[in-house]
Amino acid sequence: QVQLVESGGDLVQPGGSLRLSCAAAGFTASRYAMRWYRQAPGKERELVAFISSTGGSTNYADSVKGRFTISRDNAKNTLYLQMNSLKPEDTAVYYCNANHPGNLLLNYWGQGTQVTVSS
Repeated sequence: QVQLVESGGDLVQPGGSLRLSCAAAGFTASRYAMRWYRQAPGKERELVAFISSTGGSTNYADSVKGRFTISRDNAKNTLYLQMNSLKPEDTAVYYCNANHPGNLLLNYWGQGTQVTVSS
């Protein structure tokens, strides 16, 4: 059974840090590019960060560049998002996504984890 399970979301004060994790199961995650998306209330889901299957290539939304770092541990089938200098506008549900580069039908989503940045 294919699963992506996010964890690590929490309530944090502005300027604080969180690390999100996404555990993959039921497929060979090391063959998949992975992404973090987020969706704030009343807004569309937006791409936050991308990492290639090997981890050799990453990319970020302008709004998080220099503050967020995406990484992966293929031995543990786990994706991470280190979030520093958090702002209230980072408040959203964060989702991880796995996509096979050679087959667009192989596209999986987690259930999301809530991040709230507030004093």
